[in-house]
Amino acid sequence: MKAGIAADGAPLTRLLARLARVEPREAPAVLTAVALFFCVLGGYFAVRPLRETIATILGGDRVADLWVVTSIGAVAIVPLYGWLVGRVRRSILMPSIYGFVAVSLAVFGFLFHSRPEDIAVGAVFYVWISVLNLMLVSVFWSFLLELFDGAQAKRLFGFIAAGGTAGALVGPLLTDLTVRHIGNAGVLFIGATLFVGAIVAQRVLVAIWRSGRVGPAAAADSGLGGNPFAGFAIVFRSPYLLMLALFVVLLSSVNTFLYFEQLDIVRDAFPDVAQRTQIFARIDYAVQTLTVLSQIFLTGRIAATFGVRTLLVMVPLAMVAGFLALAVLGGFAILAGVIILRRWGEYAFIRPGREMLFSRLDTESKYKAKNLIDVPIYRGADLLVAQLQNALRQGGLSSAGVALLGASAALAWAGVGMWLGRRATRDGR
Repeated sequence: MKAGIAADGAPLTRLLARLARVEPREAPAVLTAVALFFCVLGGYFAVRPLRETIATILGGDRVADLWVVTSIGAVAIVPLYGWLVGRVRRSILMPSIYGFVAVSLAVFGFLFHSRPEDIAVGAVFYVWISVLNLMLVSVFWSFLLELFDGAQAKRLFGFIAAGGTAGALVGPLLTDLTVRHIGNAGVLFIGATLFVGAIVAQRVLVAIWRSGRVGPAAAADSGLGGNPFAGFAIVFRSPYLLMLALFVVLLSSVNTFLYFEQLDIVRDAFPDVAQRTQIFARIDYAVQTLTVLSQIFLTGRIAATFGVRTLLVMVPLAMVAGFLALAVLGGFAILAGVIILRRWGEYAFIRPGREMLFSRLDTESKYKAKNLIDVPIYRGADLLVAQLQNALRQGGLSSAGVALLGASAALAWAGVGMWLGRRATRDGR
C-alpha cells in the first residue's frame, strides 16, 4: 500500500520539484499553504470590486476623508492583534481570524440586501475591508515565516504566492459573472464562503506546523507574551526595519497617486455603476493572470539567481516609466495599463521579496513588527498622500503633475529597495 501511495504521489511531487524545487517532505505544507492563500485572496478579491464601486459613488473627497478613519482603525488594530498574539495559541487564533471575516462578510451581505441605497453602510464596509485586507495578508505570511526557514522562503514563497494569485483571479471572475444576477449583496456571500474554506486549510496547516517535519522546529503553540505595543519598539530601534517601513511608505504613495486618478477617470468613462464593478473585476483578473504565471515560472528563479534586490527594484523602476507615460499621454487606456503593471509587479515580485526580508527575524518580530509595518504604517502613508494629493488637486495641480509626483516617489522607492536588497544579500537572506 505504501508503495502505491508513493507512486500515485510521485507525478505531483515531480511537478512541484520542477516548478519550485519543492522537496517531498515540504509538499503537504506547500499545497496546503497554496489552498489557504487561494481562499484568503479569493474571498477578498471577490468583494474588492464592490469596494471600488462604492468609492466611485462616494467621490474622491469623501474617500480621502474615509482614509482618515481607515488609518485610525489600522493603528487601533495593532495593539489588539498584539494582545491576541501574546495570549492566544496560534492553532486557535489563526483559524478564528478567518472565521471572524466570514461572519463579517455575511453580515454585510444581509445589510446590503436590506439597505442597498444606504451610503453609511457602504462607507462602513469601505473602511472595514480597507483595514482588514492588509492584516489578512500579513497574518498569512507571518505564519509561513514561522513554518519555513530563510532558504525555503526563497524557493517556495513565489510558488505559494501563486496560490493566492489564483484565488485573486477566480474571485473577481466570479464577481464579474454573477454580480448582475445576485447583486452586490450576493457577492459578499461568495466571499464569506471562501473564508470558510480558509478556516479548514489553516487548521490543516497548523497541524503540519506542530508536527515539526517541514522546516524549523515548531515553536510552542502558545501565546508569544510580551507587550501588545511591542511592535512599535521593535521597529523604531532597528534601522533595517525602519528602512523596510520606508519602503512600504513609498509603495503606498505610488499606489495612492494612481488610486485617486483612477476614481475620476473611471467615473467619467463609465456612468453605469454595475459596469464599473465589471471593469474593476476585469482589471483584477487581468492582473492576476499575469501574476500567477510570473509567480510559478519567474519569481523563485529570479530570487535564487539574481537575489532579492532584483525583486525589490525592477518594479519601482518600471513604475517611473509608467508614470511618465501617464503624464504625457493620459486617458483610461494608459491608466489601466499602468495600474495593471503596478499591481502585477507588486503581487508577483514585490510582495514575495518583502516577505523574504522578514525570514531571519525572531518570532515576535515576524508577528508584531511585521503587522505594524504592513497595516498602520501602510494605511498611514495612504492617508498622508491622499490628503496631499487632494490638496494639490484643489490647488490646481493637473493630472500630469500628479503623475510626475508619482514618478518621483517611484524613483525613491527603487533607491530604498536597492539598500534593502544589498542588506539582505550581506546578511544571507
